[in-house]
Amino acid sequence: MKPEDIIIRPIVTEKSNNELQSGKYTFEVAKKATKIQIADAVETLFNVKVLKVNTISMKGKEKRVGVHVGKTSDWKKAIVTIDTNPTEKTYLAKGGKTVKVAKKYKDSIEEFMGA
Repeated sequence: MKPEDIIIRPIVTEKSNNELQSGKYTFEVAKKATKIQIADAVETLFNVKVLKVNTISMKGKEKRVGVHVGKTSDWKKAIVTIDTNPTEKTYLAKGGKTVKVAKKYKDSIEEFMGA
């Protein structure tokens, strides 16, 4: 699956807006997407470092229009925690040399509120 197919839309609610300060973003995702696929899609689309992904399968609600009763479709929600303070990573390579990985990551998703 492509990253554009995995992330369907951001979910903007009062609770999700309160969690933005701690680096947690809420998305509607494809029902068959795994946590690893969701993390890769968010990293690819928004150029951020994902620390954790929590998923919830939401059941559809019964809706009624006049005498007709129907059901909305089931969907999946993902709460993605990103690294709000990305730093350089250092590790030891062969021969005891220290190597720094200085990949530039953003510390927030600016496109989240614009959707």
